[in-house]
Amino acid sequence: MNLRETILTTLFSAVIFLMPLQADEINQKPTIAASTFSLYDIAKNIAADSAEVFMIMPFGVDAHSYEPSPKQMAKISKSALVLYSGAGLEPWIKGFEFKNRALDISNFVELRELLHDEHDKHGHNHSEHGADPHYWQDPQNMILATQQIVKELISLFPKNRDLYIKNGDTYVAMLQNLDASYRANLKECKLDTIIVNHNAFSYLANRYNFYTQALSGLSPEAEPSAKDMIKLIKFIKEHKVKVIFFEKFASQKAIKAIAKEANVNADVLQPLGNITADEAKQNLGYEDIMRINLEKISTALECK
Repeated sequence: MNLRETILTTLFSAVIFLMPLQADEINQKPTIAASTFSLYDIAKNIAADSAEVFMIMPFGVDAHSYEPSPKQMAKISKSALVLYSGAGLEPWIKGFEFKNRALDISNFVELRELLHDEHDKHGHNHSEHGADPHYWQDPQNMILATQQIVKELISLFPKNRDLYIKNGDTYVAMLQNLDASYRANLKECKLDTIIVNHNAFSYLANRYNFYTQALSGLSPEAEPSAKDMIKLIKFIKEHKVKVIFFEKFASQKAIKAIAKEANVNADVLQPLGNITADEAKQNLGYEDIMRINLEKISTALECK
């Protein structure tokens, strides 16, 4: 075999060797990273099988305090699209350079600005932050987020345009039905305030005309003072509240102590920044959990 034949044989073998790898790369689905469960649920339902959608946080981790590992940061960086909640929820975003497209969804929804001196109906101070980041609690904001994510996916992967429009319309219809259910079920209620350990539900309360009384502010890890606890116990007794709420990602000690002292029940209300591992095993989506929350809120407010 002469030199020319040797070179040709070597090149042919190299092409044959590389062909399966190239095919795998061509057929590999693009990845979409989402920083919160609500964004993950939207993207997963719209993209369907056209992309691999993953949530940046592991299930069961609090969205407010999570920091991605270097390995996760590398995976995020390689994603075709990164969807993050914004409004100050993910401090790790600052200074991070995204390799591809990254979208701050807070730019496309209606944020509730909270000034340092803003109080709820009963004089409870909410937060010193500029905006409440829990906007996904409002189905109308979820519709705006869905519409923007559909536009983004069509821009990135135009061949799947019809799929994204169809799935987006289906998801929006679900959110509209969810909104109608909340309006109907919370229309006539004996009470007007729910008690929560952390102020993650102001968007929901604002949309459906009830109030929240929170033990802590926007941070679920904030330590309540003895004065705040006494004030809340007094409020519960005066207004004949029968159930107060906590969440699994925050310390339950203070709210359960209040429930015991005030002789009321304590139950879980899911703020949906993330879900638990058990909820993930049950394959619960945004709609499922929002409807579970609706039933609990309706009971707490003694609605007809």
